[in-house]
Amino acid sequence: MKLIGKVHKFGDDINTDEIIPARYLNTSDPAELARHAMEDADPEFVHKARPGDFVVGGKNFGCGSSREHAPVALKAAGLSGVIAGSFARIFYRNAFNMGLPIFESPDAAQALENGHEISVDLDTGQITDLASGKVYPSQPIPPFMQELVADGGLMAHLKKVLEAKS
Repeated sequence: MKLIGKVHKFGDDINTDEIIPARYLNTSDPAELARHAMEDADPEFVHKARPGDFVVGGKNFGCGSSREHAPVALKAAGLSGVIAGSFARIFYRNAFNMGLPIFESPDAAQALENGHEISVDLDTGQITDLASGKVYPSQPIPPFMQELVADGGLMAHLKKVLEAKS
């Protein structure tokens, strides 16, 4: 499966407060969280981002607190996923648990340009800059993790599995 969207580029060490500011954590409503995604990193992000787009960050994306609100806000904003040079481990796990695909690729994170359209292949991990034609590797998403993403996250996946057994 291939995902296609535009790049919204950010730097290193984007923390969970920048992804979804703590002042909005009094809600767990995904639509409300989406209205404030990346607000402290770029106040105009929600007006520029379109469904299918990607956030691209540098190293240590998602550092800070372990809040699940961060990947929920990005997913609810309609993003296809996040590409970064590296991820904070808790964000990495929370992203897949919430059904948000993420791709670790230091080369892509450094080279991709803001506004370029890219294609990401979930099966191979290949990231293609459609403007330049350059291809960057990332780790493919393992089949089980792809199931989590396709089902909408860990809880939705478990519900599906349990319903199939009954």
